[in-house]
Amino acid sequence: MRILALIPAYNEAERIGAIIKRSTLHLPVLVVDDGSNDETALVAAEAGATVLHCTSNQGKGAALRAGFQWALEAGYAAVLTLDADGQHDPAEIPKFLQSYAEQATDLIIGARSFSDMPFARRVANSVGCQLLSWVLGEKIRDNQSGYRFISRRLMEQTLVSTECGFEFEVEMLVTCLLAKLHLAWVPIRTIYAGESSHIAPWAHTRNFLRMVWRTRQRVKGETIT
Repeated sequence: MRILALIPAYNEAERIGAIIKRSTLHLPVLVVDDGSNDETALVAAEAGATVLHCTSNQGKGAALRAGFQWALEAGYAAVLTLDADGQHDPAEIPKFLQSYAEQATDLIIGARSFSDMPFARRVANSVGCQLLSWVLGEKIRDNQSGYRFISRRLMEQTLVSTECGFEFEVEMLVTCLLAKLHLAWVPIRTIYAGESSHIAPWAHTRNFLRMVWRTRQRVKGETIT
């Protein structure tokens, strides 16, 4: 079974090389350079990754879909996504592969321990998971984690999305459950090392609440305009 490690990256030249080298111990790596203005693409290529270039910064969701399209066309059966900033430990890739081997799952999400997060992120993630769990009627352990195993059929279903930012990962989770595909969780390390975030807090909060409202309407079977 062909599985690809997919890393969306924006201005991560300082960190991405080490992430790629450790990831290639387990899987081939595709980096989607989301319009970086540093040497992210050069460092990624030198570290052994295939690099897909976006001409401008379009957001994580758009970068992931570009990677999905590339993986589908290349014949991969699944991708394993992880971030370029060091928050995901490539040494945990085998956890996802083993989980899939044990139960052919469409989406496996790496669940972090919220108690190990900085206070503001702990609160935001906890409230977000509670809201989404309420709307979906199923316990959601970590809706924001970008460390994920994604099957070919789920990738295909997400290509129609118009979400360009981090909200795409929430929508992916919703799509998986509403399509009655298979979801699983694996515990992963919670890593924060003072790295800067690409998330704009207020815009992200507004977009997340919009996503919750849209999900509520989908669950109720109402038309969304």
